[in-house]
Amino acid sequence: MMAQYLALKAEAGDCLLFYRMGDFFELFFDDARIAAQVLDIALTTRGEHDGAPIPMCGVPVHAAESYLARLIRAGNRVAIAEQVETPEEAKKRRGSKALVARQIIRFVTAGTLTEEALLEPRRANLLVALAPVRDRLGLASIDISTGRMELEECAAADLPATLARLAASEVLVTEGMEDAPAGAIARPRSSFTSETGERLLCAAHGVATLDGWGSFTRPMLAAAGGLLAYLDHVGRGTLPLLLPPTARAATGALFMDAATRASLELTEAQGGGRAGSLLAAVDRCVTGAGARLLCDDLSAPLAQRPGIEARLDLVQWFHADPLIRADLRVALRSLPDIGRSLGRIVAGRGSPRDLGQLRDGLCEAAWIAGLLSPRPDHPVLLRQLLPALAGHDALTDLLARALVATPPTERGSGGFIAPGYDPALDALRDTSGDARRAIAALEARYRTETGIGALKIRHNGVLGYFIEVPARHGEVLLHGEGSFTHRQTTANAMRFNSLTLHEEASRIAEAGGRALAAEEAHFEELIERACAAREAIAGTAAALARIDVAAGLAERAGEGGWARPGLADEPCLTIIGGRHPVVEEALAKAGERFVANDCQLVPDDRLWLIGGPNMGGKSTFLRQNALIAVLAQAGSFVPASSARIGLIDRLFSRVGAADNLARGRSTFMVEMVETAAILSQATERSFVILDEVGRGTSTYDGLALAWAVAEAIHATNRSRCLFATHYHELARLAESCEALSLHHVRAREWKGDLVLLHEVAQGAADRSYGIAVARLAGVPAPVLKRAKGVLARLEKGRAETGGLAAGLGELPLFAAALEAAEERSDALRERLGSLDIDTLSPRDALDLLYELRRLAGE
Repeated sequence: MMAQYLALKAEAGDCLLFYRMGDFFELFFDDARIAAQVLDIALTTRGEHDGAPIPMCGVPVHAAESYLARLIRAGNRVAIAEQVETPEEAKKRRGSKALVARQIIRFVTAGTLTEEALLEPRRANLLVALAPVRDRLGLASIDISTGRMELEECAAADLPATLARLAASEVLVTEGMEDAPAGAIARPRSSFTSETGERLLCAAHGVATLDGWGSFTRPMLAAAGGLLAYLDHVGRGTLPLLLPPTARAATGALFMDAATRASLELTEAQGGGRAGSLLAAVDRCVTGAGARLLCDDLSAPLAQRPGIEARLDLVQWFHADPLIRADLRVALRSLPDIGRSLGRIVAGRGSPRDLGQLRDGLCEAAWIAGLLSPRPDHPVLLRQLLPALAGHDALTDLLARALVATPPTERGSGGFIAPGYDPALDALRDTSGDARRAIAALEARYRTETGIGALKIRHNGVLGYFIEVPARHGEVLLHGEGSFTHRQTTANAMRFNSLTLHEEASRIAEAGGRALAAEEAHFEELIERACAAREAIAGTAAALARIDVAAGLAERAGEGGWARPGLADEPCLTIIGGRHPVVEEALAKAGERFVANDCQLVPDDRLWLIGGPNMGGKSTFLRQNALIAVLAQAGSFVPASSARIGLIDRLFSRVGAADNLARGRSTFMVEMVETAAILSQATERSFVILDEVGRGTSTYDGLALAWAVAEAIHATNRSRCLFATHYHELARLAESCEALSLHHVRAREWKGDLVLLHEVAQGAADRSYGIAVARLAGVPAPVLKRAKGVLARLEKGRAETGGLAAGLGELPLFAAALEAAEERSDALRERLGSLDIDTLSPRDALDLLYELRRLAGE
């Protein structure tokens, strides 16, 4: 057995091997150690190998899915080795001591899951392959649970941003690829060629050319080759659901790098998880497919006006008719996830329940098509979607006739084909039922004949049907005149057989076996019919998801009083009464009101310099305008009274930073890397939000950098920009930058307390209120008192030198003045600390006063 195991383990490679032994999947050696730790199960031993005990652990086959889920989440991959013959077949073919044959039937990896229990219902599960071709990178991505496949290419510099958008569960790269993403799986170079990709795509879809699906570049096809070769490997020759690939244009989506996505918390909060993200605040979808599509929309907002307008038109249509929206959402809520059911069916992992979900989902889709029957006011996108909801009458009729109302998840026990669908199957079931009734009658007859009231006819998987009596009555049957044959004695009972019981049991077994075979044949026929309509069914699932997204966005807009954004060709960002969707929702739950603010960036006033205290709302204001832009270009209404947005090609957010010690980067280094990316990539059509540039280094370095960055964005990049800062000296930029204006978040001190108004007003901030905020944070009073004294001295020094911004050339002068003041203060402290006042004579005291005055500075 261990020789067979080791051969399979060599085939499994770095995957954990689930080795089927009866009702358990067993793991051995290092696999067992890893699994026992991850799953928190007992680690035992079995036999020896090279003189040492073999570590072993196992999980029940019936509960394997839950254990697989935990292993996959922990970053493992698993190979499933199943028994491919019965013990009886093994003995018949190779002798009485033959080992049951086993084969790896499937690899379970993070990117190739289809099981409902292993997938998140509201998030796509992407597998991505990367193929470097000269100076470009091809990317192929697929969600095999629904079959959606996209091909694209990007420059090497844009790869981190692209991977951040895709948020793949598993990434494949060519062997030896430089700068491969962390955790990527290396695959043979031979499969990552454009010729391989084109050949495998054509073979998978049964076509001679890919021209009918669009234009695919060589890097795209090379990535597709690596992807399809891997799917063939993990599926052991069985490919999952593959829909025709689509090419994603590099300019089709709003570009956002990884730092921007993390900063804005689009689909995941910075602390991890969905709660607190933009997606969580916006999502009102009632289907898993709709939620997955909304996540995609927010991850990759459109950058082309026609597509955005089409989505907005559909949202507006649902927003304008709350009654039809309510009826629609009730219908959508009862929809099964037909896209993922279809994925399991095509991958060979479907169940009768999946067929039942197709039946129910397609019937509901036809009802929705009737609810949304064509009307003159239908938006273009809805007219395009409606035909995909109908046209499945023949398949739904077949499934309705063939399946019981609630088909089981497992098909091994039968019972899922409806009565009346197959008369021959009904006859077999009647025969089996008659035999069971005959056994019940036989039990009653034997009780009468033997006089043993406790006699029962039972069944188990080993003995089949048998007669059982209490041990004290066993002698009656052993020595009686009836035709009872002893079979087994247990502690409390004796078991027998009889010729009549054997005949009836044979009838049941034969009829039951034939009935199961008939149901299996019908199941395969239904699977074949469903697979033949795979593209049409997938189209229905996609249409339902898009309708759910639009209706959900309309619902969210109605809840929050959101407005439809207007799109403009010129680079503007005019938002009246804008709110932060996540913060507003959190405040509403606490019974508080969010303070709305306006933002009006136009070509002649495209850079706002915003000052004011910490906690005053600068970061919230920056982020809310970025999120409003994301929502608008994703095709959603926005949390504002009105909005007019010139299409943004690239969105950058540098708001807050953390160190990256694993890559040897301090907080300030991370900040500068992000700032460098903005300065090198932002265009006139970009939108940039910057918060506290330069705060991670010394005052003078930081101010100089912030000054230069603001000038560069104004004069070189010419992007729309919101620039928050505590450097009051930057206000002088308004004198030389004609498209820069000064703004601040309002605050007041009232009776020693800081009152934050969260309002954005015109003009420079008069102060930062840092000490007042420190008081709110609970900094001890002595520290606050000392800080006030230092602040007063610094402000006096700044006034005397003309301030830091009296000219960048005067910065060294102010630095020298501060340093000299500190030196004098230290000298005074040292001299006073050394005095023994009680020993001073009047003359010595007078001399000391002159000395102290000299130390304080003439």
